[in-house]
Amino acid sequence: MDLKQAGSSLDSLISSFNTRIAELQELVIARNMYPASSVTDLSAIDAALKGMELQVKAIKDRLHEETEAIPKAKKLIAKSLRQQKKLQSLSVYAPSYLPERTATLNLDSDRGLVPEACKQQPNQSTMVEEPAAIPKEKKSRGSPPLWYITAGELDSLSSYMRGRLTLEKVNAAINDMATYAEANAQLVAAPKKKLAENQWERSLELRDIATTESIKGKHFFLETDMKGPSLKLDNTGKAILTVLRHLGRISETRMGHHRVIILLKPQ
Repeated sequence: MDLKQAGSSLDSLISSFNTRIAELQELVIARNMYPASSVTDLSAIDAALKGMELQVKAIKDRLHEETEAIPKAKKLIAKSLRQQKKLQSLSVYAPSYLPERTATLNLDSDRGLVPEACKQQPNQSTMVEEPAAIPKEKKSRGSPPLWYITAGELDSLSSYMRGRLTLEKVNAAINDMATYAEANAQLVAAPKKKLAENQWERSLELRDIATTESIKGKHFFLETDMKGPSLKLDNTGKAILTVLRHLGRISETRMGHHRVIILLKPQ
């Protein structure tokens, strides 16, 4: 209830109360003309007055409670507005969805990825020498970096470079890049017996790239890996790569016929 409205209602009630008292006073005077029959009427008047006094007291108490609650409500509203501003500023940096960090490559031979020939015991005629696995680095690559861009960084770009790209599109593409890089890292580290023939050929190709001096120890993916859902090998995808390269999120190099995109970590 608004404070002004409550005050107006109380004034109206007091005025009505005073009018009623004046009427009762006139009635008392009239009744005193007949003392013998006025006792019952006076008792009823007294009860009515007490009831009205209790109502007025209850209204005053309620009004007092509402008045004390107003400052608390104002503080709560102010805190809620501050919290809303914080959440709005945080939502600018949050991607539309987070990538699933579960394995994107099924390496379990029980699920049919390993040919039957690989499940049999090798003999002299079928045994093929497996290339030595690349030496494990002393320090693991860990998870691919998820270094999202901010609204300020996107706005700092020239309009011709930014085009129609939005913060949500670019950060969703960063999620895809991390997924590609993680899948490649698993292929590089997987032993031959865990891979199907076509995967083994790709694993060897990726191992050659991963052991080069400029890429060793870093997460990377190939341009041909860009198959969505958010980053694809189209004009929008190429524009996103240009923006991320300009903002220092990625670097690029060529390895044979492959264009290799390297994910960079925050400095």
